[in-house]
Amino acid sequence: MRLTGSAMRTAALAAAGLVLLAGCGGGAGDGDGKDDGAGKGERPGGPARGASATTHLKQIPEVGTALRSHIPADSRQIVAVYGKGFDSPESTVVLYEKGPKGWDRTASWAAHNGRHGWTLHHHEGDKRSPVGVFTLTDAGGVLADPGARLPYTHSAEFTPPSYWGKGTRHDFDYVVAINYNRVQGASPLDPTRPQGQAKGGGIWLHLDHGSGTSGCVSLPKAAMATLLRALDPQRHPVVVMGDRAHLLA
Repeated sequence: MRLTGSAMRTAALAAAGLVLLAGCGGGAGDGDGKDDGAGKGERPGGPARGASATTHLKQIPEVGTALRSHIPADSRQIVAVYGKGFDSPESTVVLYEKGPKGWDRTASWAAHNGRHGWTLHHHEGDKRSPVGVFTLTDAGGVLADPGARLPYTHSAEFTPPSYWGKGTRHDFDYVVAINYNRVQGASPLDPTRPQGQAKGGGIWLHLDHGSGTSGCVSLPKAAMATLLRALDPQRHPVVVMGDRAHLLA
């Protein structure tokens, strides 16, 4: 059977989607890879410093000057991912929103990050989440748009491959793309990696399956729905993520 141009484009996108999904989740058959511990003990620079206020904060708590300096001046929403430890897959996600009196903590959830922890030098297959500040501009998922403010791609192509474990089948019901080595403003399914394949990619916020990921940050379904409804492109949301030691640097 000869494919039409439209069918060929659809097939190509589906194949690209499988490649992208394989770089994000933590399903069976995903492979453990070799962990070189890249970035362990390194600091982004600057003294350890954190905010101490509990409401109407001047700064985001437990985020030092090195990463703070990378938060855009016009950002009014921050998703902070506080990793438990450099080699730990456990973390806490907190949503902060800026009002006329300063930053307020509006929600908090238990979460997971890369199954091998964190790194300052993320690369393909290291099973670590990249430390840094990244913008959030695009969302999508297997499920219909729950009321997202970010552009939302509703597609069955987010469905994880069949060889992944049953526990990961709903990982991508909702996703928010983290702008690490991807084209900002494109669908999360876009496999383009501007800095090259070796730098890794497909780093998302997505549904939690109870354990570490291949580099993404995973949260409960209700948390993802809340984030999708809250994150507003007019407020220039970003994610600030890392283990606590590197966040404080």
